[in-house]
Amino acid sequence: MTQKVLITRPLPESVQTRAAGLFEVEQRESTGPMSRAEMLRSLAEFDAVLPTLGDLYSAEIFAEAGAPRAKLLANFGVGYNHIDVEAARAAGIAVSNTPGAVTDATADIAMMLVLMVARRAGEGERLVRRRDWQGWHPVQMLGLHVTGKRLGVIGMGRIGKAIARRAQRGFDMEIVFYNRSPVADAGVPATQLGSLAEVLASADVTVLAVPGGAATHHLIGAEALASVKPGAFLVNISRGDVIDEDALIDALQAGRLGGAGLDVYEREPEVPDALVAMENVVLLPHLGTAALEVRENMGHMAVDNLEAFFAGSPPPNLL
Repeated sequence: MTQKVLITRPLPESVQTRAAGLFEVEQRESTGPMSRAEMLRSLAEFDAVLPTLGDLYSAEIFAEAGAPRAKLLANFGVGYNHIDVEAARAAGIAVSNTPGAVTDATADIAMMLVLMVARRAGEGERLVRRRDWQGWHPVQMLGLHVTGKRLGVIGMGRIGKAIARRAQRGFDMEIVFYNRSPVADAGVPATQLGSLAEVLASADVTVLAVPGGAATHHLIGAEALASVKPGAFLVNISRGDVIDEDALIDALQAGRLGGAGLDVYEREPEVPDALVAMENVVLLPHLGTAALEVRENMGHMAVDNLEAFFAGSPPPNLL
């Protein structure tokens, strides 16, 4: 019998074509997150679901679903804090994700944000577009010279290591980092410090590369931001709620931070007006993995997980 699979967002054509050749696929056309009713239907009427960021499979959803027909959530993305994995398991539903495929693309975006916020690229681009640029002069829009500076990395996993590698090899940056567990090899010369505060206090630029979830919710709040080296920059390419945005706005408005580069937001896609108004904040629309080949790789990894599961084998990326 052909398994019935719901794909919750439009995916690259090659992924949709492959999935349609393997399963009986219902393709949801909306690009927005599923509603509560849609999630309940997905668990009741399909053998598996291929969800993604924003599809909030909470413990309440699993409890209300009762005895679900669905047995696998093959998440499109490495982050899965929108899925209560423990509640899913308790309901008899396995969960997988797509690690690895996103590492380099996300690290590239991190370095782009580092350079944009440190060298005031967003501010400069807006100046030109407004036709307000009066021409070059020696003290125009002076920013931070990144080469040789100290980069702090919070979370030295795959993505953190890829960021450190780019910064150290490409820009001769000194790397310090904080990680909850010891890291034997960061891949490049790097120093693991004992606390988040130590990294924030010593780094010229700090990049957040931790997973989402309860353990990292508001990891960067008022207390952490009080530790930041005066005038330093903060970049977030992890999950939006890792930062308490109200505390971030306070720190920026008080001048404790030199600026921030953000690809993710606490209440995405809502972006606070205060952040939009600040010239020293670079705002991207969650572009971390936004390259066709990367999204194709992510989709095919999700389909690999589905195919293995229905063949009776453990999915390659089972959580």
